[in-house]
Amino acid sequence: METALATEMTGERQSATLTQSVYAQLRADILSGRMRPGEKIRAEALRKRFNTASSPVREALNRLLSEGFVALEEQKGFRVAPVSAEELKELVKTRCWIDGLAIRESIERFDLAWEEKLVLALHHLSHTHRDELGQAENLKWESRHKDFHMALIGGCGSRWMKRISEQLFDAAERYRLLALEQVLERNELQEHRDLVDACINRDADRAITLLDHHYTQTFEAIANSGLDADRFDLPGPRVRSDAPSASPDG
Repeated sequence: METALATEMTGERQSATLTQSVYAQLRADILSGRMRPGEKIRAEALRKRFNTASSPVREALNRLLSEGFVALEEQKGFRVAPVSAEELKELVKTRCWIDGLAIRESIERFDLAWEEKLVLALHHLSHTHRDELGQAENLKWESRHKDFHMALIGGCGSRWMKRISEQLFDAAERYRLLALEQVLERNELQEHRDLVDACINRDADRAITLLDHHYTQTFEAIANSGLDADRFDLPGPRVRSDAPSASPDG
């Protein structure tokens, strides 16, 4: 009895691990643009790609569906979620609301731990060079850029607010990465520094104004780049759903 129960629990853990691995790799492919907006997702091809059963693939796709990164069409199956200027505008507006509230709350709850994490995140970001699209160093910058924005709202004291903020960041980041080749460079680092200065000086109104400007600048740059699929054509090979992949355990 105990042996059978242990075997069942081990199987459930392995299935959960496979699901998480498939989910993480598909999510990364969608956010980076390797899987294109509107691209059809073939579950059988994914099963072969990840060398796994149908259940982990189905569960991973359902999770991505709940997050808005894939769409399900009746009798047509799953597709990578499309992009539009309207959705991006809504995303940016919602980020301004949620992150603005989180920053105000973080400043009101100001403590040394939050200040240290924020300053450290800015230090790491400012010392990480941005390189050509797809290069390892660029991926490192993307990671530290996210760490900075999570640190920025990290003192709010609400796990729900931080979770929502992270989900909104990822959804907006998908747009930024898709349009990266068409967006003109600007001095984002100085914008980040100004945000930290306002937070350390406990000037919530200025911090929120700077944040709104920071997000709006990004929105305008992406919107002006054009949101049609032809403009979202990153260099390098596209990842097909049936492309070879490392095993889920890798």
